[in-house]
Amino acid sequence: MPAKQPEALSYEQARAELAEVVQKLESGGGTLEESLALWERGEKLAQICQHWLDGAKAKLDAATP
Repeated sequence: MPAKQPEALSYEQARAELAEVVQKLESGGGTLEESLALWERGEKLAQICQHWLDGAKAKLDAATP
């Protein structure tokens, strides 16, 4: 899956790509450089997911009387 710009990823896209990154890291076999790049991408994807979740929580909090 080609990496999209972070702002262009939906929560579902970021979560799915993060799952792929985790699977690749768990399977091993890559070089240290590849593993580090995957780790960094995973960190970014986790931030994107958290951003979406924080936004959803804020909307829910605002809607709750």
